[in-house]
Amino acid sequence: MGKDLEGVAAVQAVGDEIEVVTGQLRPRFARAAGHRHAATYVRGLLGTAERKNGWQVAEAAGYRQPRSIQRVLDRSIWDADAVRDDLRAYVVTELGDPTGVLIIDETGFLKKGTHSVGVKRQYSGTAGKLDNCQIGVFLGYASRKGRAGIDRALYLPRDWAEDAQRRAAAGVPEDIEFQTKPRLALEMVEAALDAGVPAKWVVGDAVYGSDGTLRRALEARGQAYALAVKGSEHSTTWPPYGSPGQVTAATVAAAASPAAWQRVSCGDGAQGERWYDWLWHPVRPALREGWLHALLVRRHPERIDELAYSLVFCSTDTPLAEVVRAVGARWAIEEVFELAKGQVGLDQYEVRSWRGWHRHATLALVALAVLAVSAAKKGVPLQPKAWSR
Repeated sequence: MGKDLEGVAAVQAVGDEIEVVTGQLRPRFARAAGHRHAATYVRGLLGTAERKNGWQVAEAAGYRQPRSIQRVLDRSIWDADAVRDDLRAYVVTELGDPTGVLIIDETGFLKKGTHSVGVKRQYSGTAGKLDNCQIGVFLGYASRKGRAGIDRALYLPRDWAEDAQRRAAAGVPEDIEFQTKPRLALEMVEAALDAGVPAKWVVGDAVYGSDGTLRRALEARGQAYALAVKGSEHSTTWPPYGSPGQVTAATVAAAASPAAWQRVSCGDGAQGERWYDWLWHPVRPALREGWLHALLVRRHPERIDELAYSLVFCSTDTPLAEVVRAVGARWAIEEVFELAKGQVGLDQYEVRSWRGWHRHATLALVALAVLAVSAAKKGVPLQPKAWSR
């Protein structure tokens, strides 16, 4: 199938779903024309354009010039945060499950120059090194029904936040202050929980697991978590699980007897079931009655020096298999990023402003959610290029 026909097939495969979802967004737009162009933009993100920027989306949609499409990301009057709320509600309605997992993670957007909002030389997991890029913090949702992205926040480095001239040029709102990535993540998680998103667990990598403020906020809500940490992470011990003191995650792993490790699958992967050895080590009771704090260590079955550590907060009667499944759900956000960048152009924008970035990211997540829900309704796995077949 040729590329153009593949794009047409992709849009047709989810056509009814696109119309329903974009139609529900009409109240968020001041003018009917703005809403109509935004709906075209979402269809374009799912369509034939080789790159999902304003010029190519407009051309694929039959526009004589790109300005109407480009206005969707700058001058058109609409509320991106309200559309984000609609996106979140849509995902919950279609994919929500009481055992769902909220996943926090970040991804990089490589950029040239110095004018794109938030851009600087910083570490990007996407590049695997320091590079000139923007960093977006995202909140994903995964359940037995499917997975999707439900929120986004652009990380604004401190030097950007404190530079009034650059802020003004990029249209950064006056009330936006410097916030760490964990703080951005916490705001998104709390907004999701306040909105009623059904989530049994919150998971994330060590950038977020090492942040005590984030952990304590989740504990205060009685929200279970399994957050990755480094082996050097200290954890307080307390009776009946240990003498008063502190211990590092790596020390706990090194002292464990061979019999303490249990082989458990953390879910399906690209090559089938993902089996690892796990060490479960409670460290202290939680302030919430019937809950505890624990360390969880994952070891590769063959390469036994490959260890990964998590801090866990959960009820005392939680089975190990459930905790392991929650940790395993973290892979879903990597697939969300791969799908969002590969199929709906999350990283293919050509905007420099604060408003433009958030608007594009929001509409890209809407497009991805349409794919995810359509796949769930068809009972097929959502994979890269699945909708071009």
